[in-house]
Amino acid sequence: MGQLSGPTDPTVDAHWEHNHPRQGFFTDTSICIGCKACEVACKEWNHNPLDGNLELLGSSYDNTGALGASTWRHVAFVEQGQERISEARESGRALVNLGMPRIGPPVPAEAPLDLSEVDTTPPDTPDFRWLMSSDVCKHCTHAGCLDVCPTGALFRTEFGTVVVQDDVCNGCGTCVAGCPFGVIERRSDGTAAVAAQREEQHAGHPAVPNVGVAQKCTLCYDRLLTDETPACAKACPTTSIKFGDHVDMVQAARERVAELHAKGLTEARLYGANELDGVGGTGSVFLLLDEPEVYGLPPDPRVPTADLPRMYRRAGVAVAGMLAAAAVAFLGGRA
Repeated sequence: MGQLSGPTDPTVDAHWEHNHPRQGFFTDTSICIGCKACEVACKEWNHNPLDGNLELLGSSYDNTGALGASTWRHVAFVEQGQERISEARESGRALVNLGMPRIGPPVPAEAPLDLSEVDTTPPDTPDFRWLMSSDVCKHCTHAGCLDVCPTGALFRTEFGTVVVQDDVCNGCGTCVAGCPFGVIERRSDGTAAVAAQREEQHAGHPAVPNVGVAQKCTLCYDRLLTDETPACAKACPTTSIKFGDHVDMVQAARERVAELHAKGLTEARLYGANELDGVGGTGSVFLLLDEPEVYGLPPDPRVPTADLPRMYRRAGVAVAGMLAAAAVAFLGGRA
């Protein structure tokens, strides 16, 4: 295990000898059209089963609801009226006044994305807009799920991502509590469990793989090993989901935010690009058009293990104090 908080290179902490740059996503929600092609491609490539009956939720036009053990990509639908749009714009201005994100001439990237042939102009929606965002595992720099796993089922890949080894996971669920984003879950409820039970009765083995095992996005680790783009990014028709070296993704995200701010869309902001946050920054960064809570994201995520050094120090002080008190009481009793 490497350090538990602050900026760091997670691949180096994992002691990989391969010199692979960290990989990640940049999800630009301003050009997401909610087509859910990423969800379908993810399920198809990873052979993930249905997550429920795919009925409309009633509170949204969405039909999957959230990330889960069988839904590793989820597109959120959020309706907003003029009042909320104005509030988002004002909160964005506050971020600009604080200097976050960076405003000014963009710093040239070593490998900039070619968006010249893609229309990335956000729609002019003063009275109503849809906020659509494709959510995914964040592949945190300091991953709570990885840190608390008692079996070593989760590991840090040479690309800086976090992957579950199905054949090692014992389904204890400790990782579920360790994730500040609520991403990872055990495949043990809904359609998957029903299908598995039915198949077990008729054929003696489960039709759904990894029932009871913790599951989440692998950033298509099997595809990365063959220099292929993850399925979700490959299927995205608007380039809302971009994939590449993490450094380039953060740089592209900052440039995009600066571009939207220059157009007066001050509600644009970054999420996951701050290396000083409670998870050391994320491998998946997002451009949001409102506060994180609107998208179901924690405003200040913090991995539980980040507090361990302070807890150990306090425990040490408490033990030392108890020993000192015991020594004083013992010596005082002898006198």
